[in-house]
Amino acid sequence: MVLYEYPFNERVRTLLRLESLFDNLFFFVRQPDARGHHVALTTLFEILDVSARADLKSDLLQDLERYRQSLSSLREHPGVDRQTLDVMLSSIEQATGSLVAQGKTGQPLRQNEWLTSIRSRLAIPGGACEFDVPSFHAWKHKPVEHRVQDLAQWVEPFLPIRDGLAIVLKMLRESGRQVAVVAEGGAFQQMLGGKAYQLLRIYVDEALGVFPEVSANKYMVSVRFSSQGGDLKPQPVVADVPFQLTLCNSF
Repeated sequence: MVLYEYPFNERVRTLLRLESLFDNLFFFVRQPDARGHHVALTTLFEILDVSARADLKSDLLQDLERYRQSLSSLREHPGVDRQTLDVMLSSIEQATGSLVAQGKTGQPLRQNEWLTSIRSRLAIPGGACEFDVPSFHAWKHKPVEHRVQDLAQWVEPFLPIRDGLAIVLKMLRESGRQVAVVAEGGAFQQMLGGKAYQLLRIYVDEALGVFPEVSANKYMVSVRFSSQGGDLKPQPVVADVPFQLTLCNSF
């Protein structure tokens, strides 16, 4: 099954983008080849750009506090696994503490003159070749353990954001109920009655060779399935498409 997610607002859209960037970052950090570390550093600068939003940290703190209050109210509820609940509350408190203690996200990178110069060169297509930035070329020829150590140091200021968004997205995704539906003739619509959902999740069997194109607001969700021909241009599907739909709304 292939998962497609559609955010209903800019806040969730930003969190999903950051999650994807962090996933790419840690994948390339683990690669021993210098070209992988080149991509890791480029991705880190993308994270720096996305996380520059002034309201990102405050939004995460507000979400975490809402989750803390909601979960705390379940302590005495019969049938609740107290151990699991306590672990989750501890994770929320730890993530909250780290975010509160943190200054401006990514500030150590902004103050590093060498990284700033590399960042400006990487913004130019092919601008970080060895003849343009010999110091970057030299860094990529350092022993792999040295490069990994440097990358770990540069990534560290972003870990509170990564941990906070991981909790928020986990709670958001688990707030919905998955249902089986069918897109008749490749199209599906569902009225929402003005309810402000935050995230739409669609699972579709990859063997069907289709993908959803989604349009959604607080009044209606519209899903249109398409396939790709030899030129990869999307072509509308006219057959019925079974899929799994989840509407998530934590608050």
